[in-house]
Amino acid sequence: MAELSVIVHGPNVQGHLTELLDSLAAHPLPDAEVIVAAVGDWARETAERHTPDVQVLPLPDGTGDAAARAAGAARACGRWLHFVHAKDGLPAGAPRLVAERVAELPSEVDVLLLDHVRSTWRSTGLPSPDGSLLARAGRADVALDDCSPLLRLTPLLGTRVLRAEFWRAHVRHFTTDDEPYAALAALLLADRVACLPHVAYEDRRLRPASLPPVTPEQRYGLAARYESLLDLASGRRAAHTVLYDVMVRDCLRTFARGGMEEKVAREFFRRASLAALRRRPEGYRHPAGLEGVRRSLLQEGAYGRYRAFQAVNRTRRTARSAVRARRRQVGAKLRDHQYRRALGRPVNQHLAVFSAYWNRGVACNPAAIAAKLAALAPQIHPVWVVSAENAALLPPGTDHVVPGTRRYWEVLATAKYLVNNVNFPNAVVKRPDAIHVQTHHGTPLKRMGLDQMAYPAAAQGLDFQALLERIDKWDFSVSANSHTTRMWERAYPSRYVSLDHGYPRNDVYYTAGAAEIRAVRDRLGIARGRRAVLYAPTHRDYEAGWTPRLDLAALADRLGDDTVLLVRGHYFYGGAASPLTNLRRTGRIIDVSSYDPVEELCLAADALVTDYSSIMFDYANLDRPIVIHADDWETYRTTRGVYFDLMAEAPGPVARTQQELTEILTTEAWRDEGAAKTRAAFRRRFCEYDDGRAAERVVRRVFLGQDEKDLPPVLPIEERTPAPTPQEATA
Repeated sequence: MAELSVIVHGPNVQGHLTELLDSLAAHPLPDAEVIVAAVGDWARETAERHTPDVQVLPLPDGTGDAAARAAGAARACGRWLHFVHAKDGLPAGAPRLVAERVAELPSEVDVLLLDHVRSTWRSTGLPSPDGSLLARAGRADVALDDCSPLLRLTPLLGTRVLRAEFWRAHVRHFTTDDEPYAALAALLLADRVACLPHVAYEDRRLRPASLPPVTPEQRYGLAARYESLLDLASGRRAAHTVLYDVMVRDCLRTFARGGMEEKVAREFFRRASLAALRRRPEGYRHPAGLEGVRRSLLQEGAYGRYRAFQAVNRTRRTARSAVRARRRQVGAKLRDHQYRRALGRPVNQHLAVFSAYWNRGVACNPAAIAAKLAALAPQIHPVWVVSAENAALLPPGTDHVVPGTRRYWEVLATAKYLVNNVNFPNAVVKRPDAIHVQTHHGTPLKRMGLDQMAYPAAAQGLDFQALLERIDKWDFSVSANSHTTRMWERAYPSRYVSLDHGYPRNDVYYTAGAAEIRAVRDRLGIARGRRAVLYAPTHRDYEAGWTPRLDLAALADRLGDDTVLLVRGHYFYGGAASPLTNLRRTGRIIDVSSYDPVEELCLAADALVTDYSSIMFDYANLDRPIVIHADDWETYRTTRGVYFDLMAEAPGPVARTQQELTEILTTEAWRDEGAAKTRAAFRRRFCEYDDGRAAERVVRRVFLGQDEKDLPPVLPIEERTPAPTPQEATA
């Protein structure tokens, strides 16, 4: 018996079935079957081109989604059923993730919940709103009564994988063309549910104008759907309350979207009002503010007053928007006037402005350059741009400005040198006698700059014309290796000079001594003799928040008491490392997401576990073991785009599952001869210019104006001596 049956169902809407089946064929699973309940000749012909990889079940044109699902389920042999509509998609590697997860679930679990991305006719791979809910639920299976907020998940049947016996026991609830009903009913009927808080489904939302118009009866059916679901939740107070809240919110949002004739709108409101009144839980209290007013008016059936309330709100929003716009215009004019006046002053030859990571503080390559500048050119005064909330975290005595203040614009206008590892704001003018240095903050595996244009999930919100204008302000671009130099030339095409001097932030990997390493480990509470493994994953553009892709508690248990896991969430998520809250400071797992600088964590670690983060390129300078955990490589590569195949050119062993990772870390595979050989090849390619003197070369070239030939030469890699290992430092 197959573990998983993937049941693709429906007509070949707008040709999307072809790419769905192509993605399944590209990554076949040994313990899964694919059944295509193909509606219509086009779907049948498309599916038959993929035999014998799929079983084709031809169905006549006009067969509804519910009937197609039922036909596919009747043919299926798997213990678990995953229903995938023919218009939707499965990210590369998703079926493997699902198959592995269901294989480990106990028989009491009826439903596995998945995260998803959303695509429309004009954008792809947008994060869903479900990630945080799934993350909070965790990996343990739960009863819905203990985790009723899961009813707020997007009601997509494709994000529910159903145990086959459970499907058959409740088939009448699932054989309905009202998919949201079926998706919510699956939760209400399940004894226990489990979560896979990673993207494993793509919901394609077709352009509304290409779909049949919504009938009045379909509009009216919304309240009826929820009343039927509330019947299923009868007697379960927590589930009933959450579902009632979801019903009222959905009805109000549907009404607010409009698109209904006046007669239909009145009747929709009336039915929604009756449902809200009849089904209101005992003791239920409306939320405060405008939302509470809306719900009260709905419950009262006050259609006329609700319409008046909408009109007043529209007028109020318009007025407030106009006031805010006027204030912004006045403020912008004042700032522009101050900035223009400052631009009229001479450039200060002894002033340098530094910033890192969108004004987070003294960090990364700019920090290393500033430190070396103080030693080699103390006559140049550094000023850091730091956000107001981070100013208190600066080292004592750090001269700084907060964005938007008068002095902020003055120093940006008059500084000779502007150094950043991202870009300065668009409004910053490039003066002819000022020098802009772009240090970057990593070696590129993922696509960057203009190369993101082909990847909508990564390019979301990017203004590429504005990006080009910022690039044109660069005088110098710092690079750690020739791969990076070449990729920057294509991703950021302009006339800047590439400084092939190494990354200044990596100097510490050659200059730190045993005392510094011992001090860091003491600050982290790592006892002598214990192995420290740094787990530092990157972010995903297709996930709304950070969910550790490993069961960290289970991994720590397998690694034993002599190993400490240092876990660092990506800085894009800010304080969102909440999945670690219950694991922090247990002695074997330490959350270091807020610890800076990250270079100290690398010095303290005996080994690095990462996925696609650029930290691997920096850590390789230490010539210590690196293990890649790549459970969603195909999805990441397809969604984000990459410059080379990490699976073929990894810096060490590659694990595709947690089991494989555990095997590597509990044997000698993480540091054996094969691991050393692949790491050596990786270091030769990506640590090309890093030898401990990168900051000096940058300062001498940029700030002191020395010729390239007069700079300290880059040492051959075999002549470099990395910092001692933690075991050497604590011996």
